[in-house]
Amino acid sequence: MARFNRKGITKIKFLPTIASTALLPTRAEITAGTDLTQGIHTIDGWSTENQAIPTPDMGSTFVSKIDGDDEAADSSLGFYEDNTLDGIETDLAKGTVGFMCIFSKGDVPAGKGLDVFPVKVASNSKQYTADSEAAKILVQFVITDRPAANQTVPAAT
Repeated sequence: MARFNRKGITKIKFLPTIASTALLPTRAEITAGTDLTQGIHTIDGWSTENQAIPTPDMGSTFVSKIDGDDEAADSSLGFYEDNTLDGIETDLAKGTVGFMCIFSKGDVPAGKGLDVFPVKVASNSKQYTADSEAAKILVQFVITDRPAANQTVPAAT
């Protein structure tokens, strides 16, 4: 098994539209998206979780479970704030809808590892501090539909 560090490999792009109902973007849609990778300092969530349902019965003191509903984890991206441009503030303004594409193994045509999350920006907030650190913005997302996981990255045109 070849191990790798996600930093420097994984790419994160925001796409305003994806025509496919299977959430597989075209290369043109990927190109039209915004590459957010360089400005991200933290990433949280971006996974699905199952809400198991307890199924106790009188025949045992062990409480078994069955799988229940799937839901998306609370998801956010932390960005460094630019002191001259406001791309994050405008491109990911509260209420913006689109698709977050995480290329876990890089944006490599015909490679695996493309996860696509239909999203809406829930908040976009500057993070104020008196500490000696870079200015930051936290963008929180709601995942609005079932994500498509581990898709094949579209080939270059």
